[in-house]
Amino acid sequence: MKDISVEICGVRFKNPIVTASGTFNTRESSLYYDPATLGCITTKSVSMEPRAGNDAPKTAETYGGMLNAIGLSNRGVEHYIRQDLKTLKEAGATVMTSIAGHTADEYAAVAERLACTDTDLLELNISCPNVKQGGMAFGTDAKTAAALVASVKKVCGKKPVIVKLTPNVTDITEIARAAVDAGADGLSLINTIRGMRIDLRTKEPVLTTGGGGLSGPAIHPVAVYMVYQARRAVDVPIIGMGGVMTGADAYELMIAGANAVAVGTAALIDPAAPVRILSELKRFLTASQDDRH
Repeated sequence: MKDISVEICGVRFKNPIVTASGTFNTRESSLYYDPATLGCITTKSVSMEPRAGNDAPKTAETYGGMLNAIGLSNRGVEHYIRQDLKTLKEAGATVMTSIAGHTADEYAAVAERLACTDTDLLELNISCPNVKQGGMAFGTDAKTAAALVASVKKVCGKKPVIVKLTPNVTDITEIARAAVDAGADGLSLINTIRGMRIDLRTKEPVLTTGGGGLSGPAIHPVAVYMVYQARRAVDVPIIGMGGVMTGADAYELMIAGANAVAVGTAALIDPAAPVRILSELKRFLTASQDDRH
């Protein structure tokens, strides 16, 4: 077997496949595969205090994907450290902890708390479209994004910081450059695209929040384009994501410029999808290596 490991911000991933934040559950997903099999496990976004998230219904099916408005529900950083992070590290997994916050101070507080843990990387989620405060509000303005990244970098110790970008902007390269100039060690993109479905019977939005985040194969071409743009704008590791359903989709993102690829919606359909996609991707990577020799 040829070596398909990749180095992301000084951390060695045994392969380029990563879980996308919010689509891996430590207990349930581990029933389908060993989390140490993948290059890295990105956890559900954690905040300083527990969050209930949005009211149901939180998801809706649509052509070529799904809409979600989960609202970053989680049990808080202390529970995460005691339970999920401990379990994943004992299993031998490489872990990237996703961080969320209502304010810049909360993001920094979570990062500072995680600085002394054994998480391998931090993912700064400044792109969630499903919360009223924080999330995407930080990721659509270059100056705001830069200030947030700088504040987190001051307190996170030696933990590499990956900034997760939203596609809901006019120019992805402006935000990418701002994040990197402020100290981001890497980028992950894209998060979901804003969308809505309306119940034809009630004539009201299906989701209680009105709009939600569109994910799945429908957004894959957008992801490829934005990864391609970001790669030409910055020289840091990029984790590409968006509608990755097959190894071919993952390889396409890598050709566009991603160093690693995250699997999200596919794992909500089939929990073992990340492992299947890894197996399919290996064939492309092996063939590519053979072509160079």
